[in-house]
Amino acid sequence: MDPIKEFEQERQEIIRELGKDQDIAAASNEWMRLVNAKKYSYTFTSLGRPIIQYPQDMVAMQELIWQIKPDLIIETGIAHGGSLIMSAAALAMLDMCEAIEAGKNIDPSKSERKVLGVDIDIRAHNKAAIEAHPMASRIEMIQGSSVDSEIIEKVKMIAGRYRRVLVCLDSNHTHEHVLAELEAYAPLVSKDSYCVVFDTVIEDLPADMFGDRPWGPGDNPKTALHAYLKSHPEFEIDKSIDHKLLVSVAPDGFLKRIG
Repeated sequence: MDPIKEFEQERQEIIRELGKDQDIAAASNEWMRLVNAKKYSYTFTSLGRPIIQYPQDMVAMQELIWQIKPDLIIETGIAHGGSLIMSAAALAMLDMCEAIEAGKNIDPSKSERKVLGVDIDIRAHNKAAIEAHPMASRIEMIQGSSVDSEIIEKVKMIAGRYRRVLVCLDSNHTHEHVLAELEAYAPLVSKDSYCVVFDTVIEDLPADMFGDRPWGPGDNPKTALHAYLKSHPEFEIDKSIDHKLLVSVAPDGFLKRIG
C-alpha cells in the first residue's frame, strides 16, 4: 500500500477509536469544566491579538481552511479580532502556496480572498488594532447585529461575489440568536464547506458557570443547531472532528454542508 494512504488509514482508525473511548470523553469533559471556570480560553493570542478560543479549535479551523480553500470566511463576533486575523493569515498562506505552485509572484498585501467580521459593538481600540495589523487588507468589518435584516442583506451581497464560503458563528450564544444566525448565514455555506457553531459546550457545563449571562444549559448554540438540523438535511454534524479534538468549545458544532 502507498505509505501516504496507509498513514491516512491509520489516522482515521485512531480518530474512530478515540471517539469510542468513554473514559477519555469523561476525562475531557471534566478537564473542560475545570479550565472553563478559570477562563482558560482567554489566555491565547493569534499573531499578536487576543483570540478567545482553545488551541484545539484553532488547529481544527486551520485544517478546514486548508481543506476547503475558501474565498470568503464569514465570522459573527469579533471581540479583540484574533480570530479574524488568524483566518486572514490562513488565507494569506493559501495565496502564497498557490503562487508557489503556479510559479507566480504576488503582492502579499493584495488578495481576492476576504474575511468578513460582523459584530454589534466593534470597540474603537479593537478596531484600530485590527486595522493596523499586517493582515488588515484581507479583513472587512461590519458593525451591527448579525441578525438585523439590513446587516444580513449586506453580508449576502458580499457573499454573492465569492464561490467557496466558510461560516463561523460566535456572537450572542442564546438559542434564539444562534438559530436566527443559522437561518441567515448557513445557506451561504458552499457545498462541502462548513458552518462552525462555537460555544456549543455551554450545554454540557454547569448552569452556575454562566452567572448573569442570558444563555446556559437548555438555551445555547447546541440547542439551536439541533433545532436547525431538524429541517435542514443539507447539513450534518461532522463527528470525526469532535472525536479528534476531544477538547473543544464546539462539540457537535462543526456542521458540514453535504447537499
